[in-house]
Parts: sequence; structure tokens; C-alpha cells
Amino acid sequence: MLYARRWARLTIALGAVCLGACSAIPTSGPSSSQVTRASELSNPAGIQLVDVTDEVARRLFANRSRTDFSSTLGGDAPYRLRLGDGDAVEVAVWEAPPAMLFSSGGMAASSAESDLPASSQSGSRVTTLPVQVIDADGNIRVPFAGTIRATGRTPLELELAIVAALRGKAHDPQVIVRLSHNANAYVTVVGDVASSTRMALTPRRERLLDALAAAGGVRQPVDKTTIQVTRGSKVEALPLQSLIRDPKQNIALEPGDVVTALFQSLSFTALGASGKNEEVNFEAQGISLAQALARAGGLNDARANAKGVFIFRFENSNALQWPSQPVSMTVDNRVPVVYRIDLTDPRSFFVAQSFMMDDKDLLYVSNAPLAEAQKFLNVVFSIVYPVVNTVTTFR
Repeated sequence: MLYARRWARLTIALGAVCLGACSAIPTSGPSSSQVTRASELSNPAGIQLVDVTDEVARRLFANRSRTDFSSTLGGDAPYRLRLGDGDAVEVAVWEAPPAMLFSSGGMAASSAESDLPASSQSGSRVTTLPVQVIDADGNIRVPFAGTIRATGRTPLELELAIVAALRGKAHDPQVIVRLSHNANAYVTVVGDVASSTRMALTPRRERLLDALAAAGGVRQPVDKTTIQVTRGSKVEALPLQSLIRDPKQNIALEPGDVVTALFQSLSFTALGASGKNEEVNFEAQGISLAQALARAGGLNDARANAKGVFIFRFENSNALQWPSQPVSMTVDNRVPVVYRIDLTDPRSFFVAQSFMMDDKDLLYVSNAPLAEAQKFLNVVFSIVYPVVNTVTTFR
């Protein structure tokens, strides 16, 4: 009778210990059911639980920001160099005899004179004016012609304006304007390049890759570099890999463009019952969920729940029609979302190839219920066996 009472007390004590052990079992994160309960309406965090289907993957892909340089910044119209404030120009004036308005005699600008036909050079005299910088009002000054508007004109248009101002004063005047110093038709290249530079534009119509080459190329790997083009109020960005693969994206540049090479350190974090728990970098081009699972080492066969694969993300408020209403958002109008995918369904592997990962996503694989039960039994047996051995010895 005494032995029975002692055994009963021992059984109660063991039960209490086991119950306490349930809450103390180590785990790598919440179970699949705990994640599901987190999306209930009573949850103050307002977490949205969305099952990843083909329709969801397509909608998210359609909402992704996809820049196309050729449509937003493209255009292959012939480039015409237009003069601007600060440009320096050299003006050479020819006039035919016998009237000589300009008294300078010599062939001070033989290079400019050679641009004229031989019939115009014979017996004519050239006067090369000192190099002038176009002033803040956009003007230059020519003797006997006065103040001439230069800013906004091409060299040819400026030549015609000077000829028109000299007509009736000089005998059959002809003018050549040469750009001596280009201060406006430049593209600035900065960022993760070998050497930041300003590249002068010429009528040959330099393109985006020409600018990167002029800066010595990018310093980071091609697949981790994004190229940003700023043109006026427009700012567009595209992975360098896409720029190289698609010749249409190698757009012609315009004066004032700023080309910036950016190192894009994109990554996601893998946790739970995946092959490895770590931060995983990926290319600026982006990767799919299938690729992310592979880079995380896949699912751990010994403990992963293939029905409990989750992607935690702060999503744009207008990305989807959210299942829980009203929608709770963060201070920057982002929605906390948990995407769930069931990898026991063969169709989900096709969906995983079209579901794209975002920067700073968290990929979590929950433990299988059997794995949790196994851990519980291990804890129980580790407690029961010593007690049973003690009781047996006591008896």
C-alpha cells in the first residue's frame, strides 16, 4: 500500500515535469499553426496571411517596378550641339575684296579657312576674333555686328546670325564658328565607377555604355550593379545586366544627364528548418522563390514542414486585395504580410518559379508536427528513464 502511494506521487510529479517541459522544448521559431493564428482579426499587428497562388504571383509580378530606358528616356533623334552660357567660341570672318571692313590682313586662322571652298579663299582676307566666352546673358560681341545671341543656337545658326548682322557693312561676308571649349554638352558619370568623370557629347551621339567606359567601368560585379539615369526631373534605374543583355536599353545620352552606378546589396534571410540559416545575397536582376529555396539549402528532411513555408514581407498597401479588413499599416504605409506556400502540392513548384523575392524578405520554414513531437518525447524520456532507474534500484 505504501509503495502504491509513493508510485502515485511519483507519477503526478513526473506529469507536472513533463507539462512544464512542453513549454521549454527548444524550437527554431513558430509552428505553422502559430503563424496562421497570427493573422486572425484579434491580432493587433494586423498581419495579412496570403496563400501563394499563380494569380497572386502574377499580380505581384505585374506590380513590380520595371524600368525600360528605351521607352522612358529613349529617342534617336539626331543630336545637335547647341551653345550655352560658359561655352567658348572662336569666330573667323572672311570678306571679299575690294571693300575691307576688317583691316586685319594675315591668315590667322588657317584651320578655319581651310573649311571654306577654294573659290571663297582666293583673294579673300580672314580676321579671326579672340576666343570669347558666352556671357551669362547668352551673348557674344562681334565688331561692326554688335551683340549677337549665342545661347540656344547651333554653331551653324550662330554663323548665319553673324553674317546677317554684317550684311551691308562687309563685302560678301562669310563666317565660321568653332566651339573652342565645351562647358555645357556634358554627361556626368559618378558612383561605383573606376573614376568619376564628365564626358563631352559629340554629334556621334554617345550612349550609356560609352559613358561607363569613359569612367573606366564599374568597380562591382555586373550582376550586383544598378545604373541610374537622372534627366531633369526624371530618375530611372535598371540593372546593368539588363542593360548589357538588351541593346535597346543602351540609350543615347543628352546634355546634363547624370549617370550613377549603384552597388545593390540585395539579400533575404533564411530561418527555421531550411538547409542553412543565414542572410543570402542575390543579384540586382532579382531571383524567384524557387531559387531562394535552393540558395538556402532547400528544406531540412529531418524536421521541415513542407506545408509551412512562409515569406515575411512589408508590402505596398495597394499590392493585393487583402483578406483581413480593415488593413493595418505601418507609419510608412506598408502592410505586414506573410505569404504561405504548400510545397507538398506539385503545382506549387511552378508558382515558386514566378513568385519573385524582394530585398530584406524573410524566408521561414516551420518544423513539422512530428519533429516537435519527437523533441517532446526526447525530453520526456530523458526525465523518465533516470527516475525509473532510481525507483527500480530503491525497490
